[in-house]
Amino acid sequence: MFDPTAFENMKVVMEGALYDRDIGGEIAITDRNDLMNLAKLSRVYEVTFTESANSAVQCTLILQANLENLAAELLPSNQEGQSAGAHLTILFKMRHENRQELHEEIEEELTRIWGSDRSIKQKVSFNPMEKSNEIMKEITIEFNRLILEDQIDDLFMMVDYILDSVKKLKQFN
Repeated sequence: MFDPTAFENMKVVMEGALYDRDIGGEIAITDRNDLMNLAKLSRVYEVTFTESANSAVQCTLILQANLENLAAELLPSNQEGQSAGAHLTILFKMRHENRQELHEEIEEELTRIWGSDRSIKQKVSFNPMEKSNEIMKEITIEFNRLILEDQIDDLFMMVDYILDSVKKLKQFN
């Protein structure tokens, strides 16, 4: 028997919280990746979902841990546990009309939900050959810090914030 790492424990909690919502019909999980990079000894877990099968807003939760995070946990005498944890990124994808006021309103809504101490970045792409004014937007929310195993209960509450964000973002379609 082995002692699971903080990454594994957080992954299981996050996965359980989302699959409970999927089974309950609140969300529809559309993709999942659990990757290990053997060259760099890093881990990435991604789960993608929508609010419903035909929702215009897609969300991906990305949990990442690198060798430094693993070493800090397994060899605490070397780093005093300073880096034992994982990084969490939330990625939303959606389409909407390309208007500056929409970009600003989205920023305001997400800042209201997530707080001003999170990094919220909007990235826009479009096909310049099409006459449409519609854009594809990717919005990332980063926590600017390591998520520690002590904060594992926060992952359950975070799902509510994510669903609130999806509902607000749907209003911009």
